[in-house]
Amino acid sequence: MTTPDTDIDMPEQDAEGYLVEPADWNEDIAMALARGENIELGEDHWDVIRFMRNYYEEHQVAADARFVIKHLAIRVGAGAQKMLFGLFPYGYVKQACKIAGMKRPRAWSTG
Repeated sequence: MTTPDTDIDMPEQDAEGYLVEPADWNEDIAMALARGENIELGEDHWDVIRFMRNYYEEHQVAADARFVIKHLAIRVGAGAQKMLFGLFPYGYVKQACKIAGMKRPRAWSTG
């Protein structure tokens, strides 16, 4: 499936727009998914997304938000949680996990 505003072939997605297979993800797909969430990816977004992808590669599971917050805290200190939810205002699972190509974590809320 191609997205309407690009020539990117999107991999299979579930009914909520999450990738069915995280291995199908690449940065072009991330940009298309971000556009669908009305997010323009900047350096801080990419830092979070790349951390999430590395975590997934190592553990074969999506990183819980607390691990991402700890990662950000190394750089920004106590404002890491606020920063994460500023980058992805509709929620870590709803936006960050989707853009990073994770399957929707079923045990988590979408907030």
